[in-house]
Amino acid sequence: MRKVLSVLLILLVATSAMFAAGNTETTSSVAKIGVSMPTQSLQRWNQDGSNMKAQLEKAGYKVDLQYAGDNDIPTQVAQIENMITTNCKVLVIAAIDGSALTEVLKTAKQKGISVIAYDRLIMNSDAVSYYATFDNYKVGTIQGTFIRDALKLDSAKGPFYIELFTGSPDDNNVNFFFGGAMSILEPYIKSGKLIVRSGQTSKAQCATPNWSTEESQKRMENLITANGYGPKGNKLDAVLSSNDSVANGITNALVAAGYTKDNFPILTGQDCDKPAVKNMLQGLQSMSIFKDTRTLASKVVDMVNAIVKGSTVEINDNKTYDNGTGIIPSYLCDPVFATLDNYKALLIDSGYYKESDLAIN
Repeated sequence: MRKVLSVLLILLVATSAMFAAGNTETTSSVAKIGVSMPTQSLQRWNQDGSNMKAQLEKAGYKVDLQYAGDNDIPTQVAQIENMITTNCKVLVIAAIDGSALTEVLKTAKQKGISVIAYDRLIMNSDAVSYYATFDNYKVGTIQGTFIRDALKLDSAKGPFYIELFTGSPDDNNVNFFFGGAMSILEPYIKSGKLIVRSGQTSKAQCATPNWSTEESQKRMENLITANGYGPKGNKLDAVLSSNDSVANGITNALVAAGYTKDNFPILTGQDCDKPAVKNMLQGLQSMSIFKDTRTLASKVVDMVNAIVKGSTVEINDNKTYDNGTGIIPSYLCDPVFATLDNYKALLIDSGYYKESDLAIN
């Protein structure tokens, strides 16, 4: 009897150990995904991060979502190092500086961790597996085309007066945003139909560090003073802005200079941030590119699923984005743009915003 009980006890212990081991194996088999976003100070990155986390968790993954302070590069590097140490299966990274992650990602490659560059291409790293973004050159061409059509550059006599703003020089997307817009606008500048009074037409001259609203406001204020722009001064017909945070600073400067909805220059933007949409409703911005973060997040989840399962990752561009180590296989989502005419269908009826989100106080 004593022998029987001993055998039963041994079997019970063994079974418990196997069960515990099985549970541990099940728990550890849930892939962990690291998501690194550049900042929480801009609305769009909050939405990107939350959409990504929600969709990845719904797909059954553990998610380590981190924001790098207010565009603090050392913080982002440290957070990515931690994600690598804790054995994330895939890293999804929206880089602050596209060239600042080369060293930290060497470790990711050594450990066999796949890296998806999210919306901003990570430069000079052969650890980057894929790139998920919107068609950023098309973003620029849409903005340039909007200005061309609004001013009727192909039929009106002119000349018309414009100033140019783009984003942060360390963001590779600027090459596409600004390049796309200038592919439309430059012929009119060369012909004299469009005049840039300041003479500032190069990417470096038009850049806005960190896509900062404060920096764009300062530059617009300086342009107004130096070139005599104003409702009762020299004419300013349009301002190209590559995104909304930059456009918001431009708007602040123009309003302070006396411009109103009745004489406001054409002003472009991107991201459909709430302040920019409210400015559109008040006649203080003309359009904004809508990049539905739900669409991009969904595409990244598809990529993660394929990587984890070892299946083929869907891409639709294998020639455009060279990060200095070669072409990065990419998936480009299609951008659209919002104006007063379609913002309700695009932003509210789609569930992206509630009507109350855009209420003007």
